[in-house]
Amino acid sequence: MAPTLTPNQPPPTPTPVLKPGTSYTHAWQRCLAVAPEAFRDDRVLNLWGAAWQTDGRTLPATTPVDGTPIAGAPRLDGTTAQRAVRAALDQHRAWRHVPLPERRARIAATLDSLAEHRELLALLLVWEIGKPWRLALADVDRAIDGVRWYVDGIEPMLAGRAPLDGPVSNIASWNYPMSVLVHALLVQALAGNAVIAKTPTDGGVACLTLASALAAREGVPVTLVGGSGGELNRALVRAPEIGCVSFVGGRGAGAAVATAVADLGKRHILEQEGLNTWGIWGFSDWPQLTALIPKLFDYGKQRCTAYPRFVVQRSLFDSFLAAYLPAVATVRVGHPLAVTDPGDPPPELDFGPLINAAKAKELTDQVAEAVDRGAVPLHRGRPDEARFLPGQDTSAYVRPVTLLNPPPSSPLHHAEPFGPVDTIVLVDTEAELLAAMNASNGALVATLSTDDPATYGRLAPQIRAFKTGHGRPRSRGDRDELFGGFGASWRGAFVGGELLVRAVTRGPAGERLPGNFPEYQLMP
Repeated sequence: MAPTLTPNQPPPTPTPVLKPGTSYTHAWQRCLAVAPEAFRDDRVLNLWGAAWQTDGRTLPATTPVDGTPIAGAPRLDGTTAQRAVRAALDQHRAWRHVPLPERRARIAATLDSLAEHRELLALLLVWEIGKPWRLALADVDRAIDGVRWYVDGIEPMLAGRAPLDGPVSNIASWNYPMSVLVHALLVQALAGNAVIAKTPTDGGVACLTLASALAAREGVPVTLVGGSGGELNRALVRAPEIGCVSFVGGRGAGAAVATAVADLGKRHILEQEGLNTWGIWGFSDWPQLTALIPKLFDYGKQRCTAYPRFVVQRSLFDSFLAAYLPAVATVRVGHPLAVTDPGDPPPELDFGPLINAAKAKELTDQVAEAVDRGAVPLHRGRPDEARFLPGQDTSAYVRPVTLLNPPPSSPLHHAEPFGPVDTIVLVDTEAELLAAMNASNGALVATLSTDDPATYGRLAPQIRAFKTGHGRPRSRGDRDELFGGFGASWRGAFVGGELLVRAVTRGPAGERLPGNFPEYQLMP
């Protein structure tokens, strides 16, 4: 019997349910059906020597979405990883002689297969790394569309160039398995190289395994191995068989890779974190900023091109807050697959969980410590139970937080939080503005909001970021857009467009690639 409502009493809020057909178990069964060679009942396999291997010790893993168990990466020991690298060299020596039309055909067939299984790949991203459905689909689509651009236009990019002497080794963070890692793998293979990928420790193993299986079926020479960075470093970074090392991750792990490749004189592409900043100076178009703020929280700012720091002219601080606070209050956080009606599409969210509960606790502790040491909390997002399943584990979820003036002793003052925490620093002069925007010794992107084009033209070149936007966010980019970083945010060759192909091929003798190298820096 339906409950009786008294006059003016709102109807009860429906209890959220998991959207039918989207459970992790359902996704796993689909993987077993699509690629039985790569999946077993309870684990994924490593791919090396052109075969799926049952080696490696699998550690327990859980999904950040609700803390339930999922498949973890099978971790190889260093000796087995070295065997995998030697096998990849054999594949490389054969693949580099495959005619370009055939390489293009195999990569194109791989893209068709990825497109066929687009929604399954996206569903795996939801469960493994907590991406909302919209962003998970976008990650898959960017990989497919981006590589198609290279397939269609690769001939002039390879004119006068040859594959490297050994395979390309890829060590990437967990946040963009498709649009960064799979995209890079397929372009590197299109250019004539065998490719090796290390499965990120924190997530993405099933998605990458499925993508690798689809590529391997088309004869693309892919190696996919799991393991700890310390255990596999000698094989994936230092091995003489490796022709190039491509790394995406934090500065701590990146420093060890940078030292190794510098000592060995090895071709390298090292994308590292930087504190990307957004400056506000002589600005008045506040409705424009208000509209942009929620978009800056996509995926909980777990992106290398996120903007976690606003540097604001003190005289504009009241206007900034009037534009910022209502916008940040609209940011939507919740379970990526919780719906109120089974027929509803997955919810429209800005972000779901962080990558794991440990990261959520670390970030929450950093915020508390910063406040204890003098930072002023301006905003704390409130939980909305209507966006979660009843009784689910929410330990990996962090609501948006905004702090004014984090103390210099706090990591939030000088480092990228990689989570939904904004910090604001107030400045009075242009010199202070530039010093605050350059706090991390180089960044990937930055933005300066100012009404005066001349002011932008004068200040933007002094901001130490590879890309600087005028009132608009900058991103990694796709297709012909170049990408790199200044200072400690990047080491080695720049990428994007034809630069990605140049970075993983040999050109004329004495060629100096655009990039940030110990001995020189060359802009495109």
